[in-house]
Amino acid sequence: MELQMIEIYVPNKDVDAFKEKAEAFKVINVWRTRTNDQISLFKILVEKQYTEDILDFLETKHTFSEELHAFLYDISTYLPRIEKETEDQAKEDEEEERDDSVEITRASRHELYNVVESASHFSVNYRWMLVLSSLVAAAGLINDSAAVVIGAMVIAPLIGPFTALSFAALLGDLNLMRRSLLTSTLGIVIPLVIAIGFGVIFGAPHSSTEFLSRTEVSIMDIIIALAAGSAGALSFVKRVSEALVGVMVSVALLPPTVVLGMIIGAGEWGMVITPLLLVLVNIHAILLSAILVFWLTGIKPINWKEVQVASVSRVAALVFVSVVIIILAVVIFLVSQSA
Repeated sequence: MELQMIEIYVPNKDVDAFKEKAEAFKVINVWRTRTNDQISLFKILVEKQYTEDILDFLETKHTFSEELHAFLYDISTYLPRIEKETEDQAKEDEEEERDDSVEITRASRHELYNVVESASHFSVNYRWMLVLSSLVAAAGLINDSAAVVIGAMVIAPLIGPFTALSFAALLGDLNLMRRSLLTSTLGIVIPLVIAIGFGVIFGAPHSSTEFLSRTEVSIMDIIIALAAGSAGALSFVKRVSEALVGVMVSVALLPPTVVLGMIIGAGEWGMVITPLLLVLVNIHAILLSAILVFWLTGIKPINWKEVQVASVSRVAALVFVSVVIIILAVVIFLVSQSA
């Protein structure tokens, strides 16, 4: 059982109204402390799956003053251990578990939004990690070293902005979408430019199997990218470590981009089409699978106007990305048939 603590500072004049509304939510325990003559502190212990309901209520449905503030914390340990109190309660819990068995317990939308908002920025750390991972990937491809290429994918920070872009498309948040799109685009352009420099200096390493393996494309690459995007989105909504899943996303994005850049830098235009197809199809497959995962896990806005915008944005994103993938899949099939 995953637990979280919500600390809520409520003006004393609104305490009675807050307590009445709060009783409707499924909580494990509630503590109240009167901090001063104006403010009371409520600490609410709740299962993670019910956190979002309370935060939605605090954000949109309460009629309290602007003095209300809330903070969310993860709880690693709680004593005494929580046990079923009665047989009836045990039956209810069993029924709830059956109902929830097809759903994924995820972090609240508010918690996830803070994470993607941070990941959407073209920060100094993001730039340096991107440059370093590109340099390492190019060196690994030239030296035909799988270990070095894997090392580049470990440090590549590409999962963040692409996840943020999918999340923003689902919520219809245009500002977040624009910022995520810019950061994601730069996440491809910077490795491409660095790889072009390597291609100009060293040429295309045709003796490298790591290089040559990225000059071929097949329908299987679409499946790999879809799996990578889904895994990245699932790790994100569960708020588990994204490090290993980030490697999977980088597998689909970083090496093909570096290979494409080296081919361009070497001036071997006859080889450009397959790595270009690989980069494009991987990008769109990752975005499509992430949007679908976010949608199926119930991430959506709660304000009426935001819901209308998000509905249009979600459909538009799904249609656009799906059409692009279908077109690319057809091109990949034709290219593979003619090879």
